[in-house]
Amino acid sequence: MVENVNRQDEFWRKTPIWADTSAKDFLSYRWSVANTVQGTSKLVKFLSAVLPENVPFDNSGSRTQTREELIQDVLDGVTTATMAIRITPYILSRINWEAPRTDPLFRQFLPVRSIMIPDHPNVTLDSLHEEADSPVKGLVHRYPDKALFLPTSVCPTYCMFCTRSYAVGADTDTVTKASLKPTRKRWDEALAHIASQPQLHDIVVSGGDSYYLAPEHLVQIGERLIAMPNIRRFRFASKGLAVAPSRIMDRSDGWVDALIHVSDLARKAGKAMALHTHFNHPNEISWVTRLAGRKLLEAGVTVRNQTVLLRGVNDDVETMSTLIRELADNNIYPYYVYQCDMVKKVEHLRTPLQTILDLEAQIRGSIAGFMMPQFVVDLPGGGGKRLACSFRSYDRETGVSTYLAPAVKGRGKADRVYEYYDPVQ
Repeated sequence: MVENVNRQDEFWRKTPIWADTSAKDFLSYRWSVANTVQGTSKLVKFLSAVLPENVPFDNSGSRTQTREELIQDVLDGVTTATMAIRITPYILSRINWEAPRTDPLFRQFLPVRSIMIPDHPNVTLDSLHEEADSPVKGLVHRYPDKALFLPTSVCPTYCMFCTRSYAVGADTDTVTKASLKPTRKRWDEALAHIASQPQLHDIVVSGGDSYYLAPEHLVQIGERLIAMPNIRRFRFASKGLAVAPSRIMDRSDGWVDALIHVSDLARKAGKAMALHTHFNHPNEISWVTRLAGRKLLEAGVTVRNQTVLLRGVNDDVETMSTLIRELADNNIYPYYVYQCDMVKKVEHLRTPLQTILDLEAQIRGSIAGFMMPQFVVDLPGGGGKRLACSFRSYDRETGVSTYLAPAVKGRGKADRVYEYYDPVQ
């Protein structure tokens, strides 16, 4: 398990429901899976156990809401949101339950109906047009030399702002998911397409989340990609390091051993494998994260991070700077900061383009260039990632920015002007 736990802060004990939970249990991935809060009935039971009788509305504490009122507010949010509820104990243990409404992690993973605002008229469920750019089911081939393989549509924790809410997770009251079930036939079709495209050199294995690939399947996919002469680089995308880091340290679980094995095989073949993870706020990082990151570093696994810019979570210089530095100090390369995608039911989390422009301007130069992330917009309509500052035009009054993506080819994409819209409010 994790070494020297007696000398570490057992932070999960601050969550009333886990006040008596031992380090051995909390740091077990099996325990984590068994105690993941999934679905509304478990959510209500959990919230009833951890919330105080009265919850402050904001940091002033001048206005409060009863426990029952907040639970109902969350349930109303669940019926409106596009993503189902699934949250790991690790993430739940990092939330300040005395004042959850102002907590940056609560804001990411738990929908509260009273703070939601109407969608911009141009948002869509599949903002990036992934399904339109899929030559076979579960494989998005948008860039000339890179493709996205989606072997599963399950994650350890579901984010409200998920760009793949059209497919990921269980059906909700508002969305019937285009599920990507992990079947051998579908995987073989996707991998055969990859092998048949000599211009493809770079594959992202995501989902869903690679944490939900069995260790043997992780190895099988890795070995097949390594064996393809055209593939030079590939990465497994997983939020696991951010939401369930103890799995990396759990000696009874084989996932990290499989990842390290594939990394070693790739290196010996002269190819590059990396793990791409997803931290959005410094509070997601604990001593467990640091130990897990250290283990991956010592094993030679390259780890990069992709952050999503979210209003009220990380949209200020101090928070974003702290996150970038924390990641860098733990040898997790800050790769991207994304403008929040124009997906449904998250208008309250989106920021104007000006916010990401200001953040980059103020942070650049404060940390080594190789640890400075790219601040990007993933263009609606399938234009791919462009530097946020590379807009062709940006009208701050109308909130419309335009971009060109000359490297992205395909039907209707030649010389297309892509538009990103600031949130309604």
